[in-house]
Amino acid sequence: MRLTIIGLALLGYSGVASSSTFMFDDIQDVDPAKQDGKWRATAELGVLLRSGNTDSRSWKGKLDIQRDTEYWRNRAVFDYYLQERKNFEGETVTDADRLFISGQGNRKFNLGSHSSIFLYGSYEDDALNSFEYQSTVAAGYGARVELNESMFTDFEIGPGYAYDKRRNTGETDGSFIVRAAANYDWQISETARFTQLVSTEVGNDNTRSRAVSALTSNLNSRLALRLTLTLTHNSTVYEQANGRIPEKLDTETAVTLVYTF
Repeated sequence: MRLTIIGLALLGYSGVASSSTFMFDDIQDVDPAKQDGKWRATAELGVLLRSGNTDSRSWKGKLDIQRDTEYWRNRAVFDYYLQERKNFEGETVTDADRLFISGQGNRKFNLGSHSSIFLYGSYEDDALNSFEYQSTVAAGYGARVELNESMFTDFEIGPGYAYDKRRNTGETDGSFIVRAAANYDWQISETARFTQLVSTEVGNDNTRSRAVSALTSNLNSRLALRLTLTLTHNSTVYEQANGRIPEKLDTETAVTLVYTF
């Protein structure tokens, strides 16, 4: 007999094709009309518990904090995903264990300007990829292009520095990078929204790229349902101590319940 419990989120599912990060980085989900200086936060939660022929559990949580003013756009993201299962010997096997933290600030050139300078930082700890952790700091130029009243795109590019620690040898390494990102935001209707983020960090030893597509549907003024597809690619991977070679491309599909504070 198999028992499936989907709690808290009522509909919470996360499917992982390989292993990398989630999350969400960069400034997105920013409404140009909400430039009142107030802090806003959203919390996402997805839970999947299975027992019987399959004994596994998946947890996904995310906290997104934003503030948009006449001169500044600020955002911080905390994202965690865990997936475990019991094998036939009764041992717990971890299929995914990832933590991602990022923060970004954009300073507009002047009142009403679509141009800005940005400062971005991120930290990722993924138990199953080639690195114990990967961190990035970058700064540069950003521009917003408003396509119409319900649609805009943010473009950003600038130099930065990446620092990581290899899992197989314990060696740490740092290198200069160029970071480029584009974020598309489409308010489809009063209750539906689509966002698409593409970013890449080009370095001498590794190029890390990410594409995140998210479709959000409001259930009421506070609750929403979100479908997210995340693709993450590292151009360089290393063989692990157990002989496993991590995949360069990682995909994640998630359905979560979102609460807005």
